[in-house]
Amino acid sequence: MIPYKHEPFTDFSKPENQQAFQEGLKLVESYLGQDYPLVIGGERITTEDKIVSINPADKSEVIGRVSKANKELAEKAMTTAYETFQTWKKVKPEVRADILFKAAAIVRRRKHEFSALLVKEAGKPWNEADADTAEGIDFMEYYGRQMLKLKDGLPVESRPGEFNRFGYIPLGVGVVISPWNFAFAIMAGTTVAALVTGNTVLLKPASATPIIAAKFVEVLEEAGLPKGVLNYVPGSGSEVGDYLVDHPKTRFISFTGSRDVGLRIYERASKLNEGQIWLKRVIAEMGGKDTIVVDAEADLELAAQSIVASSFGFSGQKCSACSRAVIVEDVYDKVLNRAVELTKELTVGNPVDRSNYMGPVVDQAAYDKIMSYIEIGKSEGKLMTGGEGDASKGYFVQPTIFADVDENARLMKEEIFGPVVAFCKAKDFSHAIDIANNTEYGLTGAVITTNREHMEQAREDFHVGNLYFNRGCTGAIVGYQPFGGFNMSGTDSKAGGPDYLALHMQGKTTSEML
Repeated sequence: MIPYKHEPFTDFSKPENQQAFQEGLKLVESYLGQDYPLVIGGERITTEDKIVSINPADKSEVIGRVSKANKELAEKAMTTAYETFQTWKKVKPEVRADILFKAAAIVRRRKHEFSALLVKEAGKPWNEADADTAEGIDFMEYYGRQMLKLKDGLPVESRPGEFNRFGYIPLGVGVVISPWNFAFAIMAGTTVAALVTGNTVLLKPASATPIIAAKFVEVLEEAGLPKGVLNYVPGSGSEVGDYLVDHPKTRFISFTGSRDVGLRIYERASKLNEGQIWLKRVIAEMGGKDTIVVDAEADLELAAQSIVASSFGFSGQKCSACSRAVIVEDVYDKVLNRAVELTKELTVGNPVDRSNYMGPVVDQAAYDKIMSYIEIGKSEGKLMTGGEGDASKGYFVQPTIFADVDENARLMKEEIFGPVVAFCKAKDFSHAIDIANNTEYGLTGAVITTNREHMEQAREDFHVGNLYFNRGCTGAIVGYQPFGGFNMSGTDSKAGGPDYLALHMQGKTTSEML
């Protein structure tokens, strides 16, 4: 089989790639404002009640309208998925993997279209959108190959006169609740991981970005996924989400999103509902309060560049984004001043224009939350740059740096999910690691240092699922840096890693006396 190699990013300095992307944007613009039905058992179902998806950079532009599921339709989808599971679980793993490889090929051919849709629906700048689409392709390629490795189980010992085998079987119906910030990559990755392992899926995409999910459902149909294996059921979390999480036929929930919603799902999933004969499994990736630590012995230009890129890429709307820069006092002023200089060069505007480094934040609620944290920041630290927002046309927030923030301040503790970074001074390297760990989250972190002893200290003591040295704290690549965090960052389910698929299956031992 072709070895796995991650999908390359597009080089937009080349005019031909710029041209190709512009064509992707034109294509997407040609189908803006359409209606998208639910898909249950291959049947298209339209409802009166709609989720209206708008462009966060231009509120007047409607991306599309998606039919909304209610409890009756959620029940119909569950019944369909449960019935389809009885046949899908018996389909050979090779066949399931082939569907993923075919879907990856389709998306690769339509790569700029999917990325352009991310620019429009999620407000992603070109390069961030391109990386999102590439990651989705990577998940399909990687999980397909992982399934081929796992299909025959793992070796176990046999004694004379017996033959033992250990293999994996699927779990059942999974509810996939995907986020808006990686509206293609995480939505596709969590969905295909569940499908390739032999489960059937109810996909409830984020209400801010349902169109990209609808387009992906079409791709999987084109790739040969049988009807009823994947059912598309957008709807409100309180109505449809809770109903599906509580359902006795739900076998597992794969969730990516906020800490509070994750805790709510975890709690509800733990309760036994009438007719339920299993413990539901929860695969959750929740949030982060991620830190870049800068040592006194460090490349200070690299440090400033890494902080700015990790804090303000996609307007800080990543669970891996840097929202805390903890800097040893000897070099604090230098790194802070350089980061402020770099931040002042960043442009904010509609991401359709490639020259804009940052686009909007996702919606009014996000905008309001971020602006309220900026107000908190003004009393907790010194505003160095940014601090302004403008929601008249789209939801735009300027990249914001607060300096001299106390390690116990709210700005250092709470997830903001926007372009706001707090700078905090540490006495020495050990103090910096203590500050970095002073949070309920444990997703990503980075250490900028040339001191090998300090690297090893961080490797042991910096309590995060993904730790990077001498680079930013965002941008994990499937198969290269398995991604997932500790504590309130979720169940440490390492997406894009060698043990992720096993979370969607259960082990079965058979032992035959000879």
